[in-house]
Amino acid sequence: MIKASQLTKKYDEMYAIRDIDLDLGQGDLFGFIGPNGAGKTTTMRIIATLLTPTYGEAYVCGHSIYTHPKEIRRLVGYMPDFFGVYDDMTVIEYLEFFAAAYRIAPQARRKRCNEMLEVVDLDFKRDAFANTLSRGQTQRLGLARVLLHDPAVLLLDEPLSGLDPRARIEMRALMRRLGGMGKTIIVSSHILPELADVCNKVGIIDSGVLIANDDVNSIIRKVRPNVVLLIETADPSQTEAAAKILEQQTATDSVEVKGRQLRVLIKTTVEDYSDLASALISSGIRIRKFAEEEINLESAFMAFTKGAGAKI
Repeated sequence: MIKASQLTKKYDEMYAIRDIDLDLGQGDLFGFIGPNGAGKTTTMRIIATLLTPTYGEAYVCGHSIYTHPKEIRRLVGYMPDFFGVYDDMTVIEYLEFFAAAYRIAPQARRKRCNEMLEVVDLDFKRDAFANTLSRGQTQRLGLARVLLHDPAVLLLDEPLSGLDPRARIEMRALMRRLGGMGKTIIVSSHILPELADVCNKVGIIDSGVLIANDDVNSIIRKVRPNVVLLIETADPSQTEAAAKILEQQTATDSVEVKGRQLRVLIKTTVEDYSDLASALISSGIRIRKFAEEEINLESAFMAFTKGAGAKI
């Protein structure tokens, strides 16, 4: 659905983005994460044919951004971070205005607009003036607008920015629903942890360079290839004994004692470490906790970028 090769945008001697490669299929929900100014919006605007790259190529549903921009615009729904609404229009009038711009037949406009309001759970505001909506409701209205022409590809630039916790949860649920409908979605954000359970693929961009591009689990594994187990004994007096037992196991790389809790580093070649629990139990060690330590996308981002931040 989206293929990009060496996309580059240069202003004089400054690179906004450099050699961006993407390959997304139908139904992919791609999280594009990075600090402000890293190049996320530039990349999305190029894919939407709103900006011409200095060099490189991109295809959307098989169409080149150079030779078939009109066809691409019919297939893409692009929602910028901030967009204006018309003060004197109600929600339904606002959508009908854009439905006309999308050349949806007059007899089908009202029905289509009502359907999209239901999709984004905003039908209860259909007769409210657009400028009276909350930030979260305005974001959903913007999403309803870009869905009017039933695009195959959605480009959502910072849709979670400025939303309260409830609105962010609702927007994430909506993105999952759209992905389930088979739409290919690129969603940019600097709210890193919230993308982990929404997207199936993630790209980390910094200073215009895509420094990581893979599925979520692979990104995390690149940051920390070893599994780390957190084991806690029910009886604090058994912690040292448990550590000695774990150190003798072939699956164990190292054991660190922190109070009652043990932090166990598993060797990279080991996939099944269930024998560790069995070894402890058979030795009379009572286990209160046996879990893999989690690492989120925020940690992954900091590891990849080393906190350098954007320089453009």
